[in-house]
Order: sequence, then C-alpha cells, then structure tokens
Amino acid sequence: MNLFSFVECANQTQSLKALFDLLVSCASEEGFTEVAYGALTFAEPLRLPGCPPPLVAIKVPPDWCQRYLERKYYIVDPVVRRTPMFAGPYLWDELAKEHQLQACEQRVLQEAREAGLKHGVSVPLFGPSGRISVISFASRCDDADPQRNVKHLNALAWHFHIAFAEIARPSDRVSNRKVSLSEREKDCLRWVAEGKSSWEIGKILNVSENTVNFHVKNAIRKLGSSNRTQGLVKAIRLGLIEFAEPALVTPMVA
Repeated sequence: MNLFSFVECANQTQSLKALFDLLVSCASEEGFTEVAYGALTFAEPLRLPGCPPPLVAIKVPPDWCQRYLERKYYIVDPVVRRTPMFAGPYLWDELAKEHQLQACEQRVLQEAREAGLKHGVSVPLFGPSGRISVISFASRCDDADPQRNVKHLNALAWHFHIAFAEIARPSDRVSNRKVSLSEREKDCLRWVAEGKSSWEIGKILNVSENTVNFHVKNAIRKLGSSNRTQGLVKAIRLGLIEFAEPALVTPMVA
C-alpha cells in the first residue's frame, strides 16, 4: 500500500484501533511488524485499552509487552527519554552507539532485542503547544535495514499522527478552505513526495535551488507545518496534490 492509499483509508475511519491496525499493516509490508505510538509531553486522552501513559497504542510480542508494562520500562526507555532531543527519525542502533546510555536504558534495548525487536527506528512527531509524540517501528528479522526504509516509515508515521489528531482532537483538523497553494508550490511538493532534494527539484523545474526552498517554505507555512514531511502529509490529506502528477510537470519560469 502506498502513502496515498494509506491516506485514503485513514480518512474513512474514526476509530483509533482501525487506524493503528492500518499503520501496523503498512509497516509490516516493509518488514517492521512491531509498532508503538506514545505521547511524551502531554496526556493524550484517547488511547487503546491497556496502554498507560505515555503509550497510546502498541503492537509488540505479548510477553515483551507484559514485561515492559509490569516493570514500567516506559519510565527508563531511552526512546521515551531521548526522542525530544531529535529533530527527525533515528535508528535504535545509532542511539546506543552515539549516546552514553544509562545502564537501565541499555537494559531496555537489550531485553527488547532478546524479545525479538532486533532493529528499530523511531520518528519524533511535533504538534502545537509543545506536544511531542513518537512512533517506533521494529523488525524481528536479523537482516532488517531500517536505514533503507526510514523515509517511508517517517512519512507513514506523520500520516498516522495527523489522522489520529483529527480523531482525538477534531479542532486540530486543517480545513482545505483555509489553505491555497500556488501551482509552483504544488509542483515542488509533488517532487518532495518523490523523494527529490531541492537541488534535484530545481534541475527538473529549471529553477534555482533557492527558488525551490522558497516555494517549499511558503507551502509549509500555509499548511501550518513545522517541516517538509508534515507539510507534504497535510497537502496530501487535503487533496492538494496527487501522487501521479509529478511526471506531468513541465519546466516553467518561477
């Protein structure tokens, strides 16, 4: 299932469980069958049964889930503790290598690996009023490569996060009546959806890299977003851009 299909399905549900099951299904297609969603800096009123704060929804091996909750590992979990330090997705392997984790944090990661969560990636998710959430994806495969999948998992996480906010807090919903993007802004976002850099988009559209950044930043501002991924997700959810259109874009003067 591609990201646009995920958005279409997500728009048709008002159930957190159905939305989370959809996320797990999509991540599983990438080889990441274990998924957890948590709200780190605020109390999220909507959560799946059996998930104490900061957890909102979780799908991991039952034995590990029971141990994690009974021993209150969410208090010392390095993902919970250190996600606010990151601006974007990070790999668990890098977390352990690049940061001096406390013994209790190392123990959580080690026991998670022993329980079958062998390779993971976490995505920090930012919202209004300083809200920080996180979605973690883990694979049970020894040869899983989260680095190869991180862009897609990052986009999936943001799609889920925004859809969940619309269920839990309808006032957060962005109205397409309030958002109007120029054709150039749409062109740039379409190519962002294809994974192109500003330099690459500039070459495709025959404009400068600075011009691309200008249009992308304008679009992000109009969409009330904090980064490219969040802005792209909102544009897709509002139906402002479509996946197939980049191939039809022709260069024109900015």
